[in-house]
Amino acid sequence: MQLALNEKRLLLELNNIGSASPEKLAQALDRPAESVIQYGGLLSQKGLAIVERNVSSRLILTDEGSRYSSEGLPERQLYESFSESSPIADLNKHPHAKIGLGWMKRLGWVKIEGGSVIKIGSAEKSPIELGLSSPDLAAPEVRKELLKRGLAEEEESVQYSISITDEGKKLAASGLTLVEETGTLTSDQISSGAWRDLTLRRYDITKKPRPVWPGKIHPYQRLINEMRRILLDMGFTELYGSVVQGAFWNFDALFQPQDHPAREMQDTFHLKERSELPGGWEKVRDIHEHGGDTSSCGWGGNWDPEKAKATVLRTHTTSLSIQHLATHPNPPEKAFCIGRVYRRETIDPTHLPEFEQLEGIVMDEDVSFRHLLGYLKEFYGRMGFSNVRFRPAYFPYTEPSVEPEVWIDGLGWVELGGAGIFREEVTAPWGITSPVLAWGLGVSRVAMLRMGLSDLRELYQSDIDWVRRTPVMNGGDY
Repeated sequence: MQLALNEKRLLLELNNIGSASPEKLAQALDRPAESVIQYGGLLSQKGLAIVERNVSSRLILTDEGSRYSSEGLPERQLYESFSESSPIADLNKHPHAKIGLGWMKRLGWVKIEGGSVIKIGSAEKSPIELGLSSPDLAAPEVRKELLKRGLAEEEESVQYSISITDEGKKLAASGLTLVEETGTLTSDQISSGAWRDLTLRRYDITKKPRPVWPGKIHPYQRLINEMRRILLDMGFTELYGSVVQGAFWNFDALFQPQDHPAREMQDTFHLKERSELPGGWEKVRDIHEHGGDTSSCGWGGNWDPEKAKATVLRTHTTSLSIQHLATHPNPPEKAFCIGRVYRRETIDPTHLPEFEQLEGIVMDEDVSFRHLLGYLKEFYGRMGFSNVRFRPAYFPYTEPSVEPEVWIDGLGWVELGGAGIFREEVTAPWGITSPVLAWGLGVSRVAMLRMGLSDLRELYQSDIDWVRRTPVMNGGDY
């Protein structure tokens, strides 16, 4: 059996004493205790030694706990600040009133009557007060309360013990030759041939090294960054905007009727604040009521400007696209947004109330539906989806509309968003006369397919093991 010099030395030392701590063995071997543990681990893999790891914990007071141990807990200081009774208004001036009053009532030291706090009982020392003197010896329920109140913290310590096995004793008894080994060769030793006369340390090249977990960007964020990079490389400009949007931009400017179910509470998060309508809002009103100057007949009825002044958590990033177009009505324009949107969804493996959406628009003279399909196919192709097809669909603010689908082995065709050309009811109020291609997709759905996940919630959980296992590069995709 091939053993390195340090392994041999440790084995011989263990053969003399049987078992010892790394610290004691470190003194005998003149090596750091951490190195001795490593040598012991190598011997244990060969069945020559046993390395035992014992973890113990104890409770120690925090700085706050130490201060209260000498000054008294907030409830004790508050209790001793008044005589038999005190008006609550006066007691609230005490710096510990907020936490102290609740604890005095909980411990049965006081009662509240007619706006006054009245002492009752003897206010003997509570278990928590007693626990402050010896937190590590306190009862389990007291230890739990000390931790909960931040008065103490758990301190873990790890102790190792290394002992020799019967197999190790046999090998040590058979005789071991201690020869100084060379683990690293210099250039002179190699060029002169002196290495031939050295005893070289042997390495097991089949043994896997200890895992190293470097810091890295979360896999989901890397995917978002990849999408951003693809669109920037395709010549798009990124848009940014607040997650709080006026209902005018989130719904009305996109020709969504004011009685649409998506505007109700079950689908949208409404806020109490009000927003101002932008200049030119009257044209949007006319579009809704009778079609304005377009070929549309609108939705009919009366359009309510007060309803358009409501504010919501944006339900899609299209609200940013239409605001960008309203201030940039002349072609060419190529822009995108990747941002979080919010909807009142029941949480399950495929739905969350907040998720990321990617939105893209292209406005130029003479762009057509075929250009839209080309942009989508190029984008999905760069994302690693080589087989893409399109099927007709309906969306409130685009016509014609399609849903891109990609082929996933084992799943078949999977829909990955929606796309179309903005209707004239959407673009006309802002003086836009050129076609506007638009599309959007759920980023989290793409992430699930790329990462092989079955539950959307896994993207947002703090699972450090999953983050560690996910490679930084996945087949060159990201």
